[in-house]
Amino acid sequence: MAPPRSKKRRPSFRRLLKTSGVKLDNKMKNRQQKNSVTAKKQRKEQKRLRQAVKGAVAARPPPSLETYCPRPDEEEEEEFLDTLPTDMLEDDDDLQQMSTMAQRASFVTRDLSSCAPVHSGKKRGAEVTRGYEKVPRKLARIEQKEVIHLLPIKDKTRLIPQSIERAVPEQLEDEEEGEEEDAAEQTDHQENEGAAASMEELTPAEREQRRAQKVQEKRLHIAALGSAVVSDPVSNVKRVKELRGMLMEADPSVAVTVRKLVMVSLMEIFKDVAPTYRIRPLTEEEKNTKVKKETQQLREFEEILVSQYKFYLEDLEQTIKDWKQQKKKRRQAVNLASYAGLAAVAVRCLTELLLAMPHFNFHNNIIVLLVPLMNDPDRKVSDMCCDAFRKLFLQDKLGTASLATVRVISGLVRSLNYNVRPEMLRTLLSLRIKEVKRDIEDTKPTKKFMNHKEKKKNLSRMQRKWKKAEEKLDKELLEAEASETKEHKLKLHTETLNMVFLVYFRILKKAHRSVLLPAVLEGLANFAHLINLEFFDDLLNVLQNHVQSGDLSNQESLHCIQTVFTILSGQGDVLNIDPLTFYQHLYKMLPRLHAGKSNDDVLIVLRCLDTMLTRRKKQVTLQRAMAFVKRLSTVSLQLLPDASVGILAATRAALHSFPKCDFLLDNEIQGSGFYLPELDDPEHCNAQNTALWELHTLRRHYHPVVRLFAGHLCRGAPSEGSAALNVELSRRAPVELFRDYSFKDMTFNPPVDKPPTKKKDQFVIGEALLDAELQKQISNVLHTHTQTQL
Repeated sequence: MAPPRSKKRRPSFRRLLKTSGVKLDNKMKNRQQKNSVTAKKQRKEQKRLRQAVKGAVAARPPPSLETYCPRPDEEEEEEFLDTLPTDMLEDDDDLQQMSTMAQRASFVTRDLSSCAPVHSGKKRGAEVTRGYEKVPRKLARIEQKEVIHLLPIKDKTRLIPQSIERAVPEQLEDEEEGEEEDAAEQTDHQENEGAAASMEELTPAEREQRRAQKVQEKRLHIAALGSAVVSDPVSNVKRVKELRGMLMEADPSVAVTVRKLVMVSLMEIFKDVAPTYRIRPLTEEEKNTKVKKETQQLREFEEILVSQYKFYLEDLEQTIKDWKQQKKKRRQAVNLASYAGLAAVAVRCLTELLLAMPHFNFHNNIIVLLVPLMNDPDRKVSDMCCDAFRKLFLQDKLGTASLATVRVISGLVRSLNYNVRPEMLRTLLSLRIKEVKRDIEDTKPTKKFMNHKEKKKNLSRMQRKWKKAEEKLDKELLEAEASETKEHKLKLHTETLNMVFLVYFRILKKAHRSVLLPAVLEGLANFAHLINLEFFDDLLNVLQNHVQSGDLSNQESLHCIQTVFTILSGQGDVLNIDPLTFYQHLYKMLPRLHAGKSNDDVLIVLRCLDTMLTRRKKQVTLQRAMAFVKRLSTVSLQLLPDASVGILAATRAALHSFPKCDFLLDNEIQGSGFYLPELDDPEHCNAQNTALWELHTLRRHYHPVVRLFAGHLCRGAPSEGSAALNVELSRRAPVELFRDYSFKDMTFNPPVDKPPTKKKDQFVIGEALLDAELQKQISNVLHTHTQTQL
């Protein structure tokens, strides 16, 4: 018959859901209070049992101990009892009673699992003694673990001994582990010594053969793992961990080669396998949500990929740190001399990842790691990093990576107290910043869609319907493109340019005598059209002080002049400023242009002339323009052909901007006075009283393009007719002509014809003055010379 069913109804799940929080809290408090009461009762019961044990021992007559011999176990028990705390006992009599009980019962140390209960409610007196005597005695010491004995517990049938094992101190365990590690290291060291000894026994040819064989095996293994990952990334992504483990190659003969191969292989694998988006960590809600099997597999793949990519970047960073610190670790298979090669490969891998995956995770970490290496003493590493960031700036269309890089560069320059290489600042010239956020009103989005009133006023009902559908489609297309708006790009570019100007202005203010000044002036000249109007006055004063100080080189002074006139030709056009000082300084520097291979200053001069004469022709006087035309034609005599072509093209542009300068092509004198070529003031040198005689000299130049430009200018630089230039030359700017006919390779561009040789076979004049014998000897020598081939 089945047991009667409980009449108490179990609450349903719906009823449990309706239970209030207050009721649940009350239930929890009641349960805790009940547990505390139960624990208090158990403590009282234990105390009562201990007192009952004391009374039972005191009432029992002591057995005869005449033939009693203590066992080794009992000696340990006595030592243990001496160490017991006495604060749990009431008086000395109780302590003695417990000691006697321990000696006779021995329940503290022995195992009672296989014996009958020692104490029971029915046994009294001698029966208890006989029960103790039936217990087998342990004569051998078998205890191996150190045990701490506790007070026994008495139940209705017996006494239950209590004990715990003493914990082994952690120091001993650490010492044992250290001994094991030392033993393992000794074993590995012995193995390495054995391998080294075996390698030493071989000849050099056999060693090289064995090393080549090992390298080939490692290459095949790396290729197999890489092919497996690339062919099926989702399934074989765990092979990346195995491949990354080969970065710790321990064989000294092939360690450097294998590590380099693994670094490059992992770099190519991540470039091929990484997705085109940033992987973000999953939230707790997403982790607990059930998804499809394919989705779960993709999540696992992304998680493993990100973790392995992180570990790989950490390995590359550690390789570079070991090279910088020059510290060799224990059990390291690579010597200190090979650190430079490994670090160079690690830097190359980081630069490739920086350029190939700007969208992926840890891109900012790579930037933070590579920016300090731009200032590295090793020229190879520094140039590698600078080139990488130039390419990054050029390919960054949005501006996020550029902003992150400029921030790190600004912090590094300030932290190093402006003691950095100029190449670091010259990389900023590659920034793709053409427009910035000028004003809040200018950057407000224009009205693209009509409101309801405009639609109702201007459109019919059918047109409004079509217009609504068209606007809806345009909005969907904008969302589908997922492209950043122009406002966001302008915001990033503005913040980037503010950081750049912050670096430049700090150097101008605090480190104006450092080697960074040329790079700063070049950068200001490049971004001068984007400088805010509020900084114009202070910046012009600073640049004017630098130019007048005389501490700058020719190139630095030219950069200052270019910056000033770039500012004045842009937003600074509204300022009523006459930069006569900068005109005089450029006029003074023209004869100092380098006439050799390093003629990069000519490029800056051509840009300055375009800004100072052509674009500002309304602010330039005729006397100043004629002085510049005369000095340019004089300078073109001493420069290389590419620079001469550029200077003559700039002269042609000046003649077109100032048509009245054409009387410099005539020999007649205009006005009074004489031309003073040594005077550095273009306004008072009387350039109207001279002529461009240099053009007639340049018409006999060995370079064909120089001859063409010189003849064109001698005829007044006409735009039409037989004396006009062809379309290819007339439409190109002076800077483009200078670059097209460059002489950097020290070769003629275009090739120059060889001068004709005029060799005389015989003497025509003076033969009558020669002696017959001397004439015979001369003819023999000439005849022999013609037959000999040198």
